Amino acid sequence: MDKKIKIVIADDHPILTQGVIQILSAREDLEIAGQAENGKSALDLIRRLKPDVAIIDVQMPLMDGFDVARIVKNENLPTKIIFLTMFNEESFVKKVFEIGVKGYILKESAVVDILKCIDAVVEDNFYISPQVSHFLISMNLKTKPSSKEELTQSEKRILKLIGKGKSSKEIAEELFISYKTVENHRSNICKKLGITGNSALLKYALRLTNSNK
Repeated sequence: MDKKIKIVIADDHPILTQGVIQILSAREDLEIAGQAENGKSALDLIRRLKPDVAIIDVQMPLMDGFDVARIVKNENLPTKIIFLTMFNEESFVKKVFEIGVKGYILKESAVVDILKCIDAVVEDNFYISPQVSHFLISMNLKTKPSSKEELTQSEKRILKLIGKGKSSKEIAEELFISYKTVENHRSNICKKLGITGNSALLKYALRLTNSNK
């Protein structure tokens, strides 16, 4: 059996935590490595256990989720951070991408989004609840307006799927190509558009998808 994805959960609402655990327990490839009720304990667990993923609330006692995420990034810890929160404000979403958080899920849609988000961030992709994805479209994105004309048909097809929230793994399966090929296409698309990172690519793809509706 393949190595399990080790997960730490941090939230000061026990009922919500148990609900998340119940959802994750349905997957044999996921392992709950630890639980915390405040930010400080969450950071201690992440430092000690070095889980693959940490699902944390934005607002917690002692230390909030943003502080935890910043420290994890500054210490180059391997853990991917997912925010599970009730806040659907643009300022929060913008802050998430500024500090390099990989996932942003609203608690109201956790049942639908949590597993998709875990799969995405483990592949070093971004995932954000569809209810707040429109905020990304309004954020400033420095790209050349005509750049997308330089893309090949394959790259345009992949860009369209990224805009639909598909992970590299899902795109590979849908197009019957390898995961590595998708990653190479993503890299080439970024170079042609003059943008850096999956965050900027996701924002561009969402904006493009929205403009074509």
